[in-house]
Order: sequence, then structure tokens, then C-alpha cells
Amino acid sequence: MRWNALFQDLEQQLAESAVLGLESEIAERSRADTAAIALDDRLRGSLGWHVGIHLISGPVFAGTLSHAGSESLVIDEAAHQVLIPYAAVGHYTGLGRFAVAEPSPVRRKLGLASALRGLARDRAELTVLLAGRSPDMQLPGVIDRVGQDFFDLAMTLPGEARRAGRVADVATVPFQSLGALRSRRGGEL
Repeated sequence: MRWNALFQDLEQQLAESAVLGLESEIAERSRADTAAIALDDRLRGSLGWHVGIHLISGPVFAGTLSHAGSESLVIDEAAHQVLIPYAAVGHYTGLGRFAVAEPSPVRRKLGLASALRGLARDRAELTVLLAGRSPDMQLPGVIDRVGQDFFDLAMTLPGEARRAGRVADVATVPFQSLGALRSRRGGEL
């Protein structure tokens, strides 16, 4: 009888050890999987969610996450769409726990410059919020052209169409200075 109890105890310890080892391996693999998740994949997993975007410079944008690219995201507010470069963000609130990889190699290559070129092509009236500045530092206008790491903004009065005689000035904005771009809803950014 003592031998049976001893063997049962040893079997139970071995089984518990195997379960603990398996749980430890699962936890380690889970940590490794989480470490491989990129921010843009995590944002794509939250498309359609109401999120908060807190810029490093202080302003906060809240809306429905409608696009997550390789370098920037777009949220839909009630009357506007806001394009925000990832580099301008201090932190996010409201993200889900899922991650979705971008399946298209073409879309993976489209960066901030591609989105800005689309806005320039559409002659979209927008407001540029500069990063690292007071929230009052906003430039209204239309993007005239986009370079490798900058864009030219033809500054106009809000609501005025971009015409040669109505351009007050042209601001050249380096990408690293861009906090956000806000445009009226109605078209895709």
C-alpha cells in the first residue's frame, strides 16, 4: 500500500510539473508574439472603433478610426476627417487588443507623402496643426506640392478657394513638424 501511494504521489508531481512547464511555455510564446506586433497592425485591429489620439504637443482628437497606414492614421469626427502622423502621437486610448497585418505589399509602401499627394491632387481645403506648438498654431490652406520630406501649403483664408490672387503666403512644412491635418468630411483622405 505504501508503494502505491508513493508512485501515485510521484505521478501527480510529474503531471503537475508538465502542466507548469506547458503553462510557462505558453506564456513565453504569448510574450514573444506580442513583442512582434507593430503599432500600425494594432491600429488596423481597431478600425471602426472610437479612439482618442493624444498628440505630444497636447491636443486630443477623438473619433472613429477609419484608416491606419504605414506612417499615419485617419479618424472621422462629426464634420471632419483628421490625418495624424504616428510620430506626432504621445498616446492612444480606446484601442482594441487585436492586431491585423496589412496584406497588400503596395499599401504597406504607401506612406505619409502618398496621402499628402492625394490631398494636393484633390485641392482639399484643410487646416494644418503644427507639432510641438501651441494648439493655436494652425495654418489654413491647400497643399500645393509635396516633396520627399516636406509639403508646401498655400495659405488662404478659411472658406476661400485657392486662387493665385487669394494666397496670403506659402508655408513649407517639414513632415516632422506636422501634428495633424483636418479637412471637411465628404471625400476620402
